[in-house]
Amino acid sequence: MSSSQKRAIQNYRSRLEERGLARFEVLGLDGDRALIRSLARRLAEGGAESARIRDVMTKTVSGEPPKKGGVYAWLRSSPLVGADIDLERVRGKVREIDL
Repeated sequence: MSSSQKRAIQNYRSRLEERGLARFEVLGLDGDRALIRSLARRLAEGGAESARIRDVMTKTVSGEPPKKGGVYAWLRSSPLVGADIDLERVRGKVREIDL
């Protein structure tokens, strides 16, 4: 490899490092190539969606069983908790249906 090619690769990798990215190699099935690349791309974008994906993947790979009470905690975090909403169904007259 010529010195200009080495310098170009070094410059490219330093630009990646400035953006907080790193280049690395993984081994996997050929059929998973597109999946792994798209996952890496989405994680590198940053933001709330990347954080959610990272959280789900970490929990999935860790092998720990899911915590109990997740749905209950989610319902309790609703902004409607304590809003005193009347959810009782109003019963009207029974309709006659001719079959």
